[in-house]
Amino acid sequence: MTRTTNEQPIGRADTGTPGPSGALVPVLAFAGIVVAVMQTLLVPVIKDLPQLLSTEPSNATWVLTSTLLSGAVATPIMGRLGDLYGKRRMLIASLSVMVVGALISAFTSALLPMIVGRTLQGFAMGAIPLGIGLMRDMLPREKLGSAMALMSSSIGVGGGLALPAAALVAQHTNWHALFYGAAGLGVLSIALTLLVVPESKVRAEGTFDGLGALGLSVGLVLFLLPITKGSDWGWTSATTLGMFAGSAAVLLLWGVYELRSKAPLVDLRTTARPAVLFTNLASIMVGVSFYVVSLVLPQLLQLPKATGYGLGQSMVVAGLLVAPLGLTMMFTAPVYARLSAKYGPKTTLILGMLIIAIGYGAGLGLMSAAWQSLVIAVVLGAGIGLAYSSLPALIIGAVPASETGAANGLNTLMRSIGTSVSSAVIGMVLANTANNVGGVAIPTMHGFRVSFLIATAAVAVGLLLALFLPKQRPAAHTQLRASSEEDANLERAEEALRSFRGRVLDAGGTPVARAKVTLIDRRGRQAGATLSADDGSYALAVPAQGAYVLAARADGHAPLASSATHTGDDSPVDLDLSLPGETVTA
Repeated sequence: MTRTTNEQPIGRADTGTPGPSGALVPVLAFAGIVVAVMQTLLVPVIKDLPQLLSTEPSNATWVLTSTLLSGAVATPIMGRLGDLYGKRRMLIASLSVMVVGALISAFTSALLPMIVGRTLQGFAMGAIPLGIGLMRDMLPREKLGSAMALMSSSIGVGGGLALPAAALVAQHTNWHALFYGAAGLGVLSIALTLLVVPESKVRAEGTFDGLGALGLSVGLVLFLLPITKGSDWGWTSATTLGMFAGSAAVLLLWGVYELRSKAPLVDLRTTARPAVLFTNLASIMVGVSFYVVSLVLPQLLQLPKATGYGLGQSMVVAGLLVAPLGLTMMFTAPVYARLSAKYGPKTTLILGMLIIAIGYGAGLGLMSAAWQSLVIAVVLGAGIGLAYSSLPALIIGAVPASETGAANGLNTLMRSIGTSVSSAVIGMVLANTANNVGGVAIPTMHGFRVSFLIATAAVAVGLLLALFLPKQRPAAHTQLRASSEEDANLERAEEALRSFRGRVLDAGGTPVARAKVTLIDRRGRQAGATLSADDGSYALAVPAQGAYVLAARADGHAPLASSATHTGDDSPVDLDLSLPGETVTA
């Protein structure tokens, strides 16, 4: 049975306990940046991989594909493990596996060990949802919005900053130094996490769904593998179509199993809520639009001027001109926090996608000079930063605290699927529109513009999906919009109105302190838990109207279960719980 808890996170203003270190947010964001660095590590040497690994180009692509597949599989799984066994623990585990993978790749120039190392590096993708979950559990409400925005954007920040750094290393040192650098960053991130980040006390009770994890992994691999290799295998080949069909069958069976499981890897009923469903679908579109600029601008900048449209920049200069994409995403985080606090994350998501559409639309006519690429990168960085920052806020506003890791893991997976689809589609477009010069395929300006149009269309679909997002009740995203102690107190008072409240008493009517009171919904799932105060009083917020069971127990007393119904209006239901007489212990 999967259970959740509404016990207050560490360090919130209403706990009376000291908050986490002020370095918590930078340390967690740094972990996200390290993950992004690992992903873009080989971009500067992609074209040289067949020669460096002494293999065919079709085989060399597995070095990139393996990381994508393992990251997609690991993200929801690590999120769920974090909910069950501790998000900090799983964050350190993810980074540790990445370090091992980086060291394996650093010591080899053979294809198979390199693929193994890159596969292990992909496991670090789980750091993003785990970091967001830790922030939700520990930060005061007025700081949570900007912190989650920075964490969500870290994947773009790290990618933008890594491009020029990796290009510089690749040009002037042995390419294996890229992996030594990634391993060093991973070790530093682990050390900082151990020193600064406390473990969250928020847990989801239950067991890990191993069969569900296996089914999701097989389904994702069968889906993503033909997307990344379809251009090599042929989009209408038996292998490609067979894998897509197999993926559909496996994921359908997996969904049926998850709906019947008492402790599912992914709670599909929660995922089907409009707020979660449309956020995840919009995330795919944002992922598509994000990756297009990463594929187009570096190629345009590095093409020789002799082509008539290439900008003739070096690998390092091209990386520096694209880097503002990530930097702007980072600086957008505090702007997002203010906008979201005033208008809500749905509005900021829509605004972000509008800016992305403007950036790509303007980019259709801004491809003739290096400085124009810089303008495109800044505008798109601002839009993508706002959109990425909004996604975890929308998810967190719709799921219980103890499902944060799994829910954000699934959302991060949706973004990864978007980037995978983008890579496949844009790669196909650029290949089919390329000019063959001396046996070398040269991308054309027509291909670049078609790619920008595809990104604009993806954003338009994302905008349409975002419009279907339901308006959040104030209590649903209270933690994202409180900007002062007074606001936070007011919001907590609003939450307390719709609740069960009363006192826990013994058989003689004496208050029982520190009795555990648990709220159980009609499906047998724990919807909340608290401890009674010294005077026996308790209060539990009700997530929705309906029938519940209130269970109470305390040392020296037999447990008690009492049925209660809340009509859904914003008023508390008073219910005293009288524990049976003391039990006799052996």
